[in-house]
Amino acid sequence: MASLKALKVRINSVKSTQKITKAMKMVAAAKLRRAQEAAEAGRPYAQRLESVVASLASKVTINETSPKLLAGSGKDQVHLLVVATSDRGLAGAFNTNIARLARRRAQELVAEGKTVKFYTIGRKGRAVLARAFPKDIVHSIEPGDLGKLGFAEPRAWADDLIARFEAGEFDVAHLFYSHFKSVLTQEPTEQQIIPVAIPAATEGAEAGAVVEYEPDEEQILADLLPRNVAIQIYRAMRENAASEQGSKMTAMDNATRNAGDLIKRLSIQYNRARQAAITTELVEIISGAEAL
Repeated sequence: MASLKALKVRINSVKSTQKITKAMKMVAAAKLRRAQEAAEAGRPYAQRLESVVASLASKVTINETSPKLLAGSGKDQVHLLVVATSDRGLAGAFNTNIARLARRRAQELVAEGKTVKFYTIGRKGRAVLARAFPKDIVHSIEPGDLGKLGFAEPRAWADDLIARFEAGEFDVAHLFYSHFKSVLTQEPTEQQIIPVAIPAATEGAEAGAVVEYEPDEEQILADLLPRNVAIQIYRAMRENAASEQGSKMTAMDNATRNAGDLIKRLSIQYNRARQAAITTELVEIISGAEAL
C-alpha cells in the first residue's frame, strides 16, 4: 500500500487537474455558443449555393468550352482528400473521427486502383494520416483557432486548390470535416467539392419551371463555381469550430467526473492507510507499556 504522504500528494495532484478540466469545460461552453451560432447561420447560404450550382450544372450540356470546375478533367484517377481538422487536442475523438473517415475512403480508392493525395488543414489530422500515408500529403495548413477564422483564409485555400486542379495535379477533390449536430453528436462528413457534383436525374421526376438566364448558365457557373468551393470550405471550418468545442466540452466534463471518482477512491485508500498507521502506532505503544 502507498504511503500516507504519497497518497496525499496524489490526491492534491488530481484535485489540481480537476480544477483545470473544469475550467476548460467552462471555456469550451462559452466558445461553443458563438461557434454554434456561426455554424447554423452559415448553413442556409452554403446549402442553397450548393443546390443552385448543382441545379444549373444539371441544365448545361458539358463540352470543351464548359468551365473546368464543372466539366472536370475528363479522368477519375487522382483523388485529392482535403482533410479539415484542428491544431489542438483535448477534444475527444473530434480529430480522430475525421481522419479515420478520410483514411477509410483513401483505402477504398486505393483498392479501386486510384491514386490518393492528401491536403490537410490542421496539425492533428496530418499527424494521424502521416502514419498511414507518409508520402501522400502534398500540402499542410495550420489554421490556428478555428473560431477566429474569417472568410479570407478559406478563400485563399480554395484558390490554391483550384490552381492545383487546373494544373492537373488531381481529378477529384473530396472535403472531410465534422458536421455539428449537438454537444454530444458531431458527424464526420465527406463532400465532393471539385468538380461540382451533379445530381443524377430521377426517373419520373416532374419538370421544373422554365427559366431563362441572363447571362447564360455557363457564364453564371464560371463565376459561382470558384465561389462555391470557397463557401463550402468556409462552412466546413465553421462546422469544425462548433464540433471541436462541443467535443471538448464533453471530453472535459468526462475528465472532471473521472477525476472526482479517482479522488474518492484515493481518499478511501488514504483513510484506510491512516487508520492502519494509527492502529500500528497504538499496538506499539501498548506493547511498550506492557514491557515496562
